Amino acid sequence: MKNLTVLALAAALSGAAFAAPETYNLDPNHSFPRFSYNHLGYSVQLSRFDKTSGKVVMDKAARAGSVDIVIDTKSVSTGSALFNEHIQGEDYLDTAKHPTATFKSTKVVFEGDKPAKVEGNLTLKGITKPVTLTVTSFQAMPHPMVKKDAIGANARTTVKRSDFNMGKNAPYVGDEVTIDIAVEAIKE
Repeated sequence: MKNLTVLALAAALSGAAFAAPETYNLDPNHSFPRFSYNHLGYSVQLSRFDKTSGKVVMDKAARAGSVDIVIDTKSVSTGSALFNEHIQGEDYLDTAKHPTATFKSTKVVFEGDKPAKVEGNLTLKGITKPVTLTVTSFQAMPHPMVKKDAIGANARTTVKRSDFNMGKNAPYVGDEVTIDIAVEAIKE
C-alpha cells in the first residue's frame, strides 16, 4: 500500500513538473487596447486600436508565462476620421515612421493560479519604457464556440505621453494616459 501511495504521489508530481507551457494566439476580434486621457479639463476621452496581434504563453504548473503584443498604430479609432489623422501625425503616434507599438513581457507575477501583474517593455514611437500591467480579471476555460481552450483578461497601466515623445499640448491635454487592454486568446 505504501508503494502505491509513493507511486501515485510521484506520478502526480512528475505530471505537474513536466507540464508544458501552452501558447495562445490573440483573437483579433476580441482583443482591443484602449487609451484614455483628460482633454482640456472638459472630459476624459476614450479611444482604441482596432488591429492587435500577439501571443500569450502560460505555464500554469510553474506559474509563469509571457506576453507578446503588437498593435497596429494606424488602426487608431478615436470616433473621428479627422482626429484619427491628427493623432497619427508626427507630434503624437507618428505612424508613418512607427506603424506599430509593442508590449513584450519580462515577468508574469501570479497570485495563486492566476496572473496578477505583467511586467514588461512598452515601445511607442520607437521609445521603450518599462511598464507594469495590473490584471483586473482573468479567465481560463474551454471556449464554447471554437471548442478549444481559451483565456481572457483585462489589464491596465498608466504612462506619460511625454515619456514617449508625444507631450504636445501638455498639460492642457493630460500627460497621463491610462491604457486598458481586453484580450481573448485561443490555444494553438
